[in-house]
Order: sequence, then C-alpha cells, then structure tokens
Amino acid sequence: MTKVPVKDHAGWYRDENGAIQCANTSDYEKYMKRYNAQKVKEQQMETLQTEVSELKSEMSDIKSLLLTLVQSKN
Repeated sequence: MTKVPVKDHAGWYRDENGAIQCANTSDYEKYMKRYNAQKVKEQQMETLQTEVSELKSEMSDIKSLLLTLVQSKN
C-alpha cells in the first residue's frame, strides 16, 4: 500500500484510498482526547440550552397562572 506524507503534518500519511492515517500513536491519542473533550463540551452546551429553554417555558406558565389568579380576584 502506498502512503503519501501529508503536507505540513509530520507523521500523517494519505493512503491510496485517500484516507488520512497517523503513524504516531501518541499524536493520535492526543488528537482523540481533544476530539472527545470537544464532543463532551458540545453535549454539555446542548443540555444547558435545553434546560434553559424548559425553564423559560415553565416561567411563562407560572406567569400566566399568576395573571389568571390576579384577574379572578378582581
């Protein structure tokens, strides 16, 4: 199998199918740690956005109920 070095990336090669491979396992492990950490951050951000959206909806419901109570007393 022919491996062509990737320009400006030592230890990285492109195989005959066009896939990029890393010959240095420690570099690959570092890359995967960064990749997985980024995925965790993205997942946490999505969770926070969902929670904030749910809280906004609940606050709107509470406000609506309070307005209904105030109007029924008048």
